This record gives sequence, C-alpha cells and structure tokens, in this order.
Amino acid sequence: MGIVKADLAVSLDGYSAGHDQSLEHPFGPLAGERLHTWMFEHGDAHRAEVDAIVGAGAYIMGRNMFTPGRGAWDLDWTGWWGDNPPYHGPVFVLTHHPRESVPMEGGTTFHFVTDGIESALAQARAAAGDGDISIAGGATTLNEYLAAGHVDELRLHVVPFTLGSGTRVFDGVPPIEFSSTTVRHTPEVTHVTLRR
Repeated sequence: MGIVKADLAVSLDGYSAGHDQSLEHPFGPLAGERLHTWMFEHGDAHRAEVDAIVGAGAYIMGRNMFTPGRGAWDLDWTGWWGDNPPYHGPVFVLTHHPRESVPMEGGTTFHFVTDGIESALAQARAAAGDGDISIAGGATTLNEYLAAGHVDELRLHVVPFTLGSGTRVFDGVPPIEFSSTTVRHTPEVTHVTLRR
C-alpha cells in the first residue's frame, strides 16, 4: 500500500490562497499567480517537484481547488486545467453537493465525494492500489487530513512573499512531530519535504 502525500504552494507566512477567490483570481487578487510561478514559468528547474506532484495513484482535493463556484454545480465546469488535466488518474473532490463523475482526456476522472474525508481516503486507497495518494489541496482540505493524522509526507513549496491573510496551512491542526526534512532552494521557491 502506498503512502499519503500532500503538496501545497504557500507564501512565507503559510497561506495557500488569499481572500476573494474567483474565476478571474483563483488564489485571490493579492496572490495572483505568484504562488505557482515556479511551476509554470520555471518548470524545467523544478521538474522533479512537478513530477512528484502528479506522480500519485489517486488524488484528493477540496471543492475550492476544483472550481470557483459555490452552491449548486455549474455542470459545464470541468476544472481549471482544460480538457487534459495533469493528474491522469482518479481525483476525489470533497463537496457537499452531489455530482456525477467527470471523465477527462488523459485518464483523469473527477469523482465527487459528499460523505467526508474518511470516505474520500478509502476510495482513493482503493483506486490507487499500491500507489501513493496525494492530497492536492487546498489548505483547508490538507488541514483536515493533517488533523486526522493521515498525511505521511508533506511537501511545502514556499514562495518568497507574504500574503498577510487568507487560507493558511496548519490552522486548527494539533501539534505534529516530523521525523525528517529535506530542503531544496531556488530563486523562485524553497521546497521543504517533511516526513512523519
């Protein structure tokens, strides 16, 4: 059985998104695209980290990671990533609103889970087989899995600016001991890997 990993790009003060997220500003107008410039504009310099993010057997994400919408589904919306999302496997989206699964090009299928984080994890484990499971974000979803003790490896991608407010990693999470740490630094980001 694989392990549960999580990746999250954060500001220096630990925020993965600012306030006022929308279609035009997925991470809030203050954050803009700065949290992910290292990935999209400097991807070759961070190839190992990008490959690790999309190298799981199954993924779990919160609804806010999938869509800017709230409430009832816009059934025309199939995610931020176009017709061929980068996951190429099953993605379990936590939500309070049922929706039929959405198959995409390249092997990604979005499944919508309405009965909580434990159910999503069980479904992801079954789908991943011996592969790893990745908590793909955002911070609220990651915090729920951290608080429940389900994350074996946490990879934070720390971008050198502060947001001051928004959605922060570790909010509401009890103390956690990490047993090992690796760090790789570039001008765009510092990659920190923590193991429990």
